[in-house]
Parts: sequence; structure tokens; C-alpha cells
Amino acid sequence: MRLTRKHIVFIHDLAMAALTLPLALYLRLDMQAFDRFPPHEMLLLTAGFVVIAAVSFRLQNMYHGVWRYASINDLIAIVRGVTLLIVAATLALFLYNRLENVPRSTPFIAWCVLLLLLGGPRFAYRFLKDRQLSLHFAANGGKRVPVLLIGAGDAADLFIRAMEANPDSNYRVVGILGETGSRVGRRIRAVEVLGTAEDLPAAIARLAERDERPQRVILTRDAIDGELVARLLEETQALGLTLSRLPRLDDLRAAGPDRGIDLKPVEIEDLLQRPQTVLDRDGMAAFIRGRRVLITGAGGSIGSELVRQIAGFAPAELTLVEASEFALYTIDMEMARRHPDLPRAAMIGDVRDRARIREIFAERRPELVFHAAALKHVPLVEANPLQGLLTNAVGSRNIAEACVTAGVAAMVMISTDKAVNPTNVMGASKRMAECFCQAMDLDPATSGTRFVTVRFGNVLGSTGSVVPLFEKQLREGGPLTVTHPEMQRYFMTIREAVELVIAAGSMGVGTASRSDHQGKIYVLEMGRPVKIVDLARQMIRLVGRRPEIDVPIVFTGLRPGEKLFEEIFHGEEQPLPTSAKGVLLAAPRPVELAEIRALLDRLETACRAGSADEALAVMHTVVPEYHAPEGM
Repeated sequence: MRLTRKHIVFIHDLAMAALTLPLALYLRLDMQAFDRFPPHEMLLLTAGFVVIAAVSFRLQNMYHGVWRYASINDLIAIVRGVTLLIVAATLALFLYNRLENVPRSTPFIAWCVLLLLLGGPRFAYRFLKDRQLSLHFAANGGKRVPVLLIGAGDAADLFIRAMEANPDSNYRVVGILGETGSRVGRRIRAVEVLGTAEDLPAAIARLAERDERPQRVILTRDAIDGELVARLLEETQALGLTLSRLPRLDDLRAAGPDRGIDLKPVEIEDLLQRPQTVLDRDGMAAFIRGRRVLITGAGGSIGSELVRQIAGFAPAELTLVEASEFALYTIDMEMARRHPDLPRAAMIGDVRDRARIREIFAERRPELVFHAAALKHVPLVEANPLQGLLTNAVGSRNIAEACVTAGVAAMVMISTDKAVNPTNVMGASKRMAECFCQAMDLDPATSGTRFVTVRFGNVLGSTGSVVPLFEKQLREGGPLTVTHPEMQRYFMTIREAVELVIAAGSMGVGTASRSDHQGKIYVLEMGRPVKIVDLARQMIRLVGRRPEIDVPIVFTGLRPGEKLFEEIFHGEEQPLPTSAKGVLLAAPRPVELAEIRALLDRLETACRAGSADEALAVMHTVVPEYHAPEGM
């Protein structure tokens, strides 16, 4: 058997145990110990003590730690092992000779001696290694990039420890700024907390006086208020510094102190971040687990994220419905890699094709349907209104009716804030879809299927979103185009939006009192709206350039169907809280199912006949609050 370091440490500990009993007796009795216990008896007692030690140390898992990183946890394991040994040895000695000639203080002395003999070498070894690293660190400190940390918590401690433990690390922490003032003036691993994040310019100046001016500012927490991140980004750019962030705390811990840490750039999501919503994940999992799930628009930005998250909740099978062959292929291949054992089917299908949709539903027999397929680019739908109405309004009706025919337990339809007081065909078409699903949910004839409608605003990075446009314009060197200086929108990340969609769906289906939620719309709480021009400036700063100096911003004027401000509630919709934080309930004006069905029949006929005037007239009837923006 090959002798490993673990074996060497075990032998060391047994050797220390062998010294312990004679040493404890000598400390208590001086030379009299060897008169009371002749050599042969002392040898017998010591051998028994070592055997008990071997068992005790193994039972307390004392050999999982590394001496180089000896810590409080290792000390606790040693204390447990030594205590078990002393108790067991004392009991054995009592059974052997009723503790004859053994002073009552001997077990306590032995306990203290053995703790010192076991813990001392471990912590001395760590001290020497740390000392060597400190000397190496001091000798090479000039080669490391000085950095300032934002956040005086666990992540800062882990980062500093990792930098000190790795002789090849790239960074040297010269100071810390806390998020609050509670730790100002204190130290984390000898690094001073200089102030709060509000004191960034003053802290930089103070460090510069010490000839320790940082070159980089690092956010240590993955959930920092977006407004603070935006301000720090602006300040660091003005000071000629780079703003980065650490990986998530779990990833940081997994990396270990002797591994390198890759800093991450600040993303646009960090700038808009809101406090993480606490969701009922057990309820979400119970909603999905073991059920056959079908997702329309499965290759789109929202649809593909739905696929990813739903796959993680262990459905019985997934059916991916998508009109774009390439988009369907892409998400299907991703699922093949990430969830190879999950039964799934990739079905090419257009929600406007009623016969194809019914064929898919009859074949796959889904129990839950998430309807994400839609045309959502406002100017393009304005230019192609009949296709927008066919896809968003008639297509949603096709999916809803197929759900009833197939006996689906619940359909979750994704709507948009543009459906509130719409000024464009896209928003009005989605409001028509909302009306139809509301009517289906309220009608007794369709009570076998629950229709849950979820409304929210813009998601970062989604198809047609302004963020990919800005990224493309930045790659091309600018300018960034903004339609109006006062244009505002609500934003959330795709992941957060989809999590809330699933949470709302599980809540709608699981609601004990169906009448309380029946026919109502779940609205995701979007926080505060963001000015698009501010978003543009922040994205310019993210790439280390200066807005309106290095990269110009050009105002192009409102496009057809656009309005300056989006709303998530109609004026007559009183938002009601739900059991899930971040999800509200709205009760828009309901429409009788027979009435909306007849109007959608007229709409489909007009759209397929190419009669734009008739189609828009029907749209005005269903959505009387629709109005085109002034000047359009």
C-alpha cells in the first residue's frame, strides 16, 4: 500500500498520543510517575491508549482536512477526537485498575497536552506556509494589480484569502468599501474597510496618497442594487478605473483558496438588478413534475428559457412547437445535451395553422401548455398588421381551443405591457388574446381547462429588444440610436421573467378558491421604469467608453405605434396582491365568450382575405381603448 500524506498524519497523531499519557503523568507526579508505574506497566497503558486513540481519531474524521488550510473546523474535529479518546481511555483505565495510583486531574492534563500536540503542529505548519506566502507576496506585490473591493462580507473574505493563498494570483487587495457603515474602520484579513460605496472617490484619493491607488474596483456581491452599480460604473469610468465583479459566492467557494478566480465584467443585468424575488419553488416543481408539457414559440427568447427551466423541474415529457426550423433545431440540440434522458418532441408548427395545431395536440396529448409564440416587434407588426393579428390574436385562440379539445389541465399565455391602453397593433392584438383567454377561463363550458394569462414588460436580450441593437451598434463603433430622450420602459431579465411566469402558472392552477383568480390576469411587478437613453449611456460605459464623447447618441424620433411610457395596469384595473411576491392580479374588462369568438371569426376572415380595414375595425371593437399615437 502506498504511503500517503493522510497516513503520515495518522502516524504522527498516534505518536503524539503515545507521548501524551507518560507526559501527563510526569507533569502531575514529576519523577514519582515512574515509581508508581514501572516500565512494563507504563508501556502496556501507553499501548492501550494508542489503540483507543486510533479508533477515536478515525471516528471523528480528523483526516479530511489539509494542514496547509488548518481551520476552526479542523480544530473542532481534533477536540472531538481527543475528548472521545480521554473519556474512553479513562473508562478503560477504571475497568483495568479502578484508577489506582492515577491522580484525578490526569485525564484533564492529558486532554490539554494532546490538544497541544495535535493542533500545534498543524497550525504552526499553516503559519509557516502563510509566512512564506506573505514574503513572496511582498516581494511580488508590485507585479500584482491593486484592487479595491465593494462589499465587506463573506465574498470579500474568500477573495482576499484566495489571493493570499495563491502565489501566482494577479490581484492585491488594497482596501474595502462596505455597503453600509457598520464595518468602517474594521479589517478583513488585515485589509481595512475604508468607508462605504458612497466614499469611492475619497477612498481612491486616500489610497493614492499611500502610493496604493487601485487599478480596478471589484463588486464582491452578486446581488447589489442596480442603481448603485450604475453610479459606481459612472464614477469608476471618471476615475479611469475598471469595474468588475466576482463570480457568485457558491462558485467562489467551489474554486477553493488555491485556485485562480476569474473576474467577470459588469453586465447590463447588474445595472438593472432588483432584489431577488423569493418564489415558491416547491410549488413550481409540483406544478411541472411528471406532467406532459407543450411550449409554443419554443425557439424564441422567452420560449427557449421556458424550455430550459421547465426541463429542470422533471416533466414527464416536453413538446417544443416552433415555426422557425433553425430556432427549433437549436433549442432541441441544447436539450439533447443538457437533458438527454428527458423525452421530448420537436414539432414544426405555426400557431396560425389550426389544423396543424390540432394534429400536434392530438398526437402529444399535453397536460400543460405554455403559449409564448407571438410577433412582438412593434414597428414590424405596424407594417404587417394582418400577420400580427393572425399570429397574436387568432393564433392564441387556436392554441386555447386546442387545449380544451385535448383536455389540457392549464394553458399559460404570455402577454405584454403593450396590451394596456395600446397604441400599436402588436399591443392591441395581445389584448385581444387576453380577452379570449379571459372569456375561456370564465365560461362554464370550458371549466376543465384553466387559462392563466401573465403580463409583463420588456426582457433584457429578448428578440427585438433594444439591448441587442445597442450591442450591435457598439460593435460597429456607434452611434447608438434612441427614438426619444424621454422614452421609458420596464425591464427584467429573461430568467426572472420566466421564473415568475411558472410561479404565476402554478399559483393559478393551484388556487384553492378558483373564483378569486378566475378570468383575472397575473401581472409581474416590474419595479421602476428605465429611461432608454440612460440604458444607452450605461452600455457605453460598460465597454469602457464615454457617452456622447467616444460614442454619440442619436435621437431618431418615435416609430409607428410607439409611445413614450408603457403601463402594466389599465386605469380601471386595481392591482391586487397574491401569495407570491412579485406577482400581482388584475381584473380587466371581461368579454362574453360567444361575443369574442364571433369577433375573432370576423377578424380571421378579414386577415386571410387581406382586408386590413375590416380587420382593424374588428380590433377597434374588441379593444376600444386602442388609439394611435398623435401624428401617426
